[in-house]
Amino acid sequence: MSAEPWTVGRLLQWTADYLKSHGSDSPRLDAEVLLAHALGCQRIELYTTFDETPGDQERTTFRDLVRRRAEGAPVAYLVGSREFYSLRFKVTPDVLIPRPETELLVVTALDLAKGTGEGGSGNRDEEGAGGPGGGDENAEDSAQRRIGGSAAIADVGTGSGILAICLAKHLPDCRVTATDVSRAALAVAKQNAETHGVAERIEFIECDLLASVPGDRQFDLIVSNPPYIAEWEVEQLARDVREFEPRGALVAGPRGTEIIERLVPQAAERLRAGGRLLMEISPTIDEAVRGLVASDSRFDLGPTIKDLARLPRVIQARKK
Repeated sequence: MSAEPWTVGRLLQWTADYLKSHGSDSPRLDAEVLLAHALGCQRIELYTTFDETPGDQERTTFRDLVRRRAEGAPVAYLVGSREFYSLRFKVTPDVLIPRPETELLVVTALDLAKGTGEGGSGNRDEEGAGGPGGGDENAEDSAQRRIGGSAAIADVGTGSGILAICLAKHLPDCRVTATDVSRAALAVAKQNAETHGVAERIEFIECDLLASVPGDRQFDLIVSNPPYIAEWEVEQLARDVREFEPRGALVAGPRGTEIIERLVPQAAERLRAGGRLLMEISPTIDEAVRGLVASDSRFDLGPTIKDLARLPRVIQARKK
C-alpha cells in the first residue's frame, strides 16, 4: 500500500500543527505564507490546489523554511517581505519588520495633510492640542497648506523606509528626507523607494537622528518610529523579535525614552512655525514622553492617539 501523498492540504495541516507545538502564535497563517513562497504563488491560490502534490524541490524548500520558522526566525525575514499600508516592502534582518500599529503614524500624517485636524482617525481622551497660548493661527494655516501641498517631511530612523515611502506615495508633491544610522537599513529603504516609484522625491541620509541633515533645511512635518523599548522589557518580547530583529532599532536604553529625549529638541529646531512632530511610542512610556514634549516651550502638545487596542501609540505636537 502506497504512502499517503504530501498534498498542499496535508502539508498545511501538518505544518500548522508542528508550528503550533513550537510556539507560533499564528501557525496556520505561517504555514500558508511559507508554502506559497516555496511554490512561488499567491497565498489565496493554495485554496484551489489542496489536492495537488508539490514537487520534491518545492517540498525541500518548504521543509527548510518550516525548520527555520520553528527555530524562531520571523516569517517576514524568511520570505523577504511584509505588507504595510497596502504596499509590499522588502525586509531583511537589518530592519525592523513593519507592524500594523505603525500604520497609525501614516494615517495621522495624512489626516493632517487632508486638513481633518489633529489625529482625525485616532481615539483620544484628552483636550485638543492648542490649549492656552496655542500658537499663531496664520502660521498654523500656512503649515497646514504646506503639509497638504509641497510639504517638506522628515522621517527620522526610516528603517525599511515604510513611513517615507507611504507619505511620498500619498502626497505626490511632498519632498521627503529620510535618515537612519544604519547604512544597511538605508540600502533596504532605497530599494523599496525604487520599487514604489518614489526614489526621486526621497533623499536618504546616513546619520544619527537629524545630525547630518543640512543645517538650513526646515520641515513642515517630522515623523519617527524611534527605538522605544526599555532594557528591562527586552526579556518580555516575543522570541522572534528578541532574538532576530535588530536590537539597535528596538531598544533605546534603561528607560526607553533615551532616543526620544534627543529627538524632541532637534525636531523643535528643524520644524517651521506650525509644523508637526509625530512619534510612535510604547504605551508604557506615554506619560514620560508627554512630559518631555510638554517641557519644551517650543511645542504645543497634542492628544496622544490610541491604536485599535485603545493603547496610547502616537505622540503629536505642534511647533509654536
